[in-house]
Amino acid sequence: MEVKSMAVEAAVKKNGKKLSLTTQIVIGTIGGIVFGALIGPWAANFKFLGDVWIRMLQMSMVPLVMTAVAMAVGGTEARSVGKMGALAVKWILTFTLISTALGYVLGLIFQPGVGVTIIDPAQITEIPQASSFQDTILSFFSTNIIGSMASGAMVACMVFSILFGLGMSAYTTNSGDTSVINGVKALNACILNIIKIVMKLAPIGVFCLLANAAGTIGFGIIIPMVKFYGAMLVGVIIQFLIYFPLAAMLCKISPLKMPKKFAKMSVVALTTTSSAISLPTEMEDAVTKFGISRRVVDFVAPIGMSMNSTGAAQCYILVILFLSQASGVVLSPMQIGLAVLLSVLMSTGNVGIPGATVVTYTFLAASMGLPLDGIALLLGIDWFVGQLRTVLNVDVDVLIALLVANKTGELDRDVYNEKKAVQYVQ
Repeated sequence: MEVKSMAVEAAVKKNGKKLSLTTQIVIGTIGGIVFGALIGPWAANFKFLGDVWIRMLQMSMVPLVMTAVAMAVGGTEARSVGKMGALAVKWILTFTLISTALGYVLGLIFQPGVGVTIIDPAQITEIPQASSFQDTILSFFSTNIIGSMASGAMVACMVFSILFGLGMSAYTTNSGDTSVINGVKALNACILNIIKIVMKLAPIGVFCLLANAAGTIGFGIIIPMVKFYGAMLVGVIIQFLIYFPLAAMLCKISPLKMPKKFAKMSVVALTTTSSAISLPTEMEDAVTKFGISRRVVDFVAPIGMSMNSTGAAQCYILVILFLSQASGVVLSPMQIGLAVLLSVLMSTGNVGIPGATVVTYTFLAASMGLPLDGIALLLGIDWFVGQLRTVLNVDVDVLIALLVANKTGELDRDVYNEKKAVQYVQ
């Protein structure tokens, strides 16, 4: 314990300044793998500390998801989005479904979870089973929401939260009393603070879990991480090869000009791993380089940032396949359908906190009844995977705006073809 503590303490400080959480997790990943591989099976003594960290995340997961969903539904004001909104949502769903389907195929080809031997079969809970489509739909509705919360039946909890949000919205509208929604917001804020505290322990938790993994199978533990990243990278490349020609064909423009026009925003997305930080560059280039009207960009880009997570959809289905392969669980067609549904739903937005990825991964594992041990492996490469997710998300946002502008007659092809210049004024 002393060796581990001193190593992590020394690693997370540089020139007297604390490193970012992401950097600390990467350091914990590398340190855990090296430490475990050198020490061997004895490193398993650290695993219980990693399990404590995972359990601390699990205990906050249900109330976090439920309050976040209830807030999103109950706090949304009704507004008419018209033709642009309908077109944007149509393309968001189209690209998300393509990304999810591609992720599933690549997961079967790369099989990133095959060969992972660190998962304890005893941790596998009952995988959601359904003999028919009707049974699957029926399982989404709980007869006892407290029981569903206690058992971690996340889909049923989400459905209840949506209904609760609708009821809360109706109550607030009819009575003018905002105390209920304010109470839910306060509860959500408290849970987020708990998650933030727990995430400060992520470098240690990841270190302990990966030390156990590397101590069991040595440096071979790196192979599943490389395969997972490879599946993501190939998926992103394939999607660009599909989307660029598709958008160009529908908009009657040249796809050969697209890579250059996407370059600046892609670099920003790649280096920051943040769609929000990339948004100003994305909006400016959409107007000045693609010829999309300011009206369309101002409407579609923020919607895309909050709703479109094409890269995340591919990542989430890969996570489910990784965990199922690592635990030796063969998913039935109905379970695959549930996995696709969860990937699509969870990709429509992420909780804006440090470590939101691990919360989502934990949610997906719990919803599918899969063990959480393998998540530590994925966290070790999440920053690199996050780069791919963000680039795809940002570039697809602009493609959606491009397709919407083409349909509404607000695409200036002279600007796209560099025959005319326009300015983007804040």
